[in-house]
Amino acid sequence: MLAALLLAGCGGSDKQDVADAAPHFDAAFLMNNDIWREQRKTELLAADGWTSLVGLHWLELKAHYIGSGSTSGIRLAVGPERMGMVSRDGERVWFTPEPGAALQVQGQPLTKRIAFHSDDDFEPTIISFDDGKGALSLIHRGPRYALRVKHADAPARVHFTRLDYWPADPSWRITARFVPHDAGKTLPIADITGLVRDQANAGAVEFERDGRTWRLEALGEPGRPLQLIFADRTSGRGSYAAGRYIDVGVPDAKSQVVVDFNRAYNPPCAFTPFATCPLPPPENRMDLPVEAGEKTYVKPDAGGHA
Repeated sequence: MLAALLLAGCGGSDKQDVADAAPHFDAAFLMNNDIWREQRKTELLAADGWTSLVGLHWLELKAHYIGSGSTSGIRLAVGPERMGMVSRDGERVWFTPEPGAALQVQGQPLTKRIAFHSDDDFEPTIISFDDGKGALSLIHRGPRYALRVKHADAPARVHFTRLDYWPADPSWRITARFVPHDAGKTLPIADITGLVRDQANAGAVEFERDGRTWRLEALGEPGRPLQLIFADRTSGRGSYAAGRYIDVGVPDAKSQVVVDFNRAYNPPCAFTPFATCPLPPPENRMDLPVEAGEKTYVKPDAGGHA
């Protein structure tokens, strides 16, 4: 009995030692990180979120008849069999609805030809169908235009599995130096389709990790929030092979920004083949394993299982 009590006492001491040795993270840090993860999932799974994409169709001709029917020049995966005609006149794009297609724009029935504004315009046109479950929009990439189709019943949304993360670690929430560039500087950024576009490049962020100084080019306009697109030693080995993104706030009066790698997230292309994701520039490929933030998304199989 005494031996048993002694063994039990030793076991309790060992457990306490392990507990004492475990890192004690700030409760607010963990709570805020959990909130961010929930918001990330909510946005991804919104009825018009990235997982709702069901089609990306490039406009190659001056006019295309579109719809889900077999006679459509551009055949959509969802929606009316005959939806309408998309036509292009120079840099202007028009949409003419098919009678009886039951389309809406801003909650109003679409019954006549309208200007089809792209995501480059101040107010992009969103054409809804299937009682609001579907949405047709126009994207502009370099010299090309494409139709983007979303639907609330998209397989990527309906069969979504889960988001996996490395354990939250405050050491990866880093205060970095912001190094501004000359006004108007841009950086060529290639996307997953092979198109290269010049993006505003307000500056770079520099930070220390593992005894070295690292530098990432930041995309965005001066005085506005920035985005980092980066790859690291975990890319393709735990994290998404084509890189990850981090949103960064406006630099403060001391030219400092917080770069929280715990909030590194996958681009839309990790979830759907119908996105045109920018890729990390050569300057942002780090020989550093960033074991923080979002891991590779495991897509479901044909049966909808991970």
